[in-house]
Amino acid sequence: MLPFRRPAPSAPSDPPDVDPPDVDPLDVARALEAGPGILLDVREPREWAAGHAPDSRHVPLGAVVAAASTLPSDIPVYVICHSGNRSRLAAELLRRQGVSGAVNVRGGLLAWHRAGLPLEA
Repeated sequence: MLPFRRPAPSAPSDPPDVDPPDVDPLDVARALEAGPGILLDVREPREWAAGHAPDSRHVPLGAVVAAASTLPSDIPVYVICHSGNRSRLAAELLRRQGVSGAVNVRGGLLAWHRAGLPLEA
């Protein structure tokens, strides 16, 4: 009878860096003016209808994972919500789905507005 040998444990693969960086709203606005990027608003539809940043794309937080495949992985995706909490979660979810350019807009639309950046309804 052959002795039992346990298989060698497989080396864990390095998880993708899913902790999204936080970016200041003014830096986001400058980056969007200077080059490619997407501003992704993850608030609920009623919040979006009340006001949002011009040229932003709306995908509610609950639909972010399903929408990940429609987002580019080679340009920044600036994720924004009301205060920065939901957008941080959404950016992390997107990074887990391979959208490596997903970053959180620090302070959300509250900070966007305080910085004097435009909103539209």
